[in-house]
Amino acid sequence: MAEKFDSLEEHLEKFVENIRQLGIIVSDFQPSSQTGLNQKLNFMVTGLQDIDKCRQQLHDISVPLEVFEYIDQGRNPQLYTKECLERALAKNEQVKGKIDTMKGIFGVATPNFCLKQGRCCSRLEIQTCIASVF
Repeated sequence: MAEKFDSLEEHLEKFVENIRQLGIIVSDFQPSSQTGLNQKLNFMVTGLQDIDKCRQQLHDISVPLEVFEYIDQGRNPQLYTKECLERALAKNEQVKGKIDTMKGIFGVATPNFCLKQGRCCSRLEIQTCIASVF
């Protein structure tokens, strides 16, 4: 999968360098540098075409919009993955706590429920009864 990105990365690096050089030419423009300016503009167009060709190889890649928000905020996009994993871990611990609590409730409620009903009840009946309370 990395090969897909290598070509794009190479084209983007060339494009960024070309833009940097274009900025230098424009900031210190002299009529004699018109030929160089035209050449850099043509390289820019060619670079955009090369980047567009890479798009076909990456059509199946989707990037969450939050990653772009991280980039816009000047944050490292790799932090997005780290924070997603941390949120998933926290949610996992929360759900595990709920499961453990429900197991405890079932352990206590089942004998009491059976005694109250005067018969042994199915797990579904107990779950329905407990769910109605919560």
